[in-house]
Amino acid sequence: MTEAIGWISSFILVLTIGKQVYKQWHEGTSEGVSKWLFIGQLAASGGFTVYSWLVHNWVFVVTNALMLLNGLAGLFIVMHHRRRERREEGAKADTELKAERA
Repeated sequence: MTEAIGWISSFILVLTIGKQVYKQWHEGTSEGVSKWLFIGQLAASGGFTVYSWLVHNWVFVVTNALMLLNGLAGLFIVMHHRRRERREEGAKADTELKAERA
């Protein structure tokens, strides 16, 4: 019963955070989301994964490893959105400059 509570809780956590990262990707924006959120999550999840492995707590090994992957996905999405925004701003500035010169 104790293990079941752990696995169910793990499933809920990973599903909830995964849904948020999916929403961020699907909506095409990371507005209001700091890359430091995911950098911190990566550091914490990495540390917790190692710790959980050392104490042989497999629920937390799996949970934190999945959260580590989720953090990587979230950081990738934020960086992708930031690069796209910079490209779009640069293209807009070029268009405005050409219009001024014409």
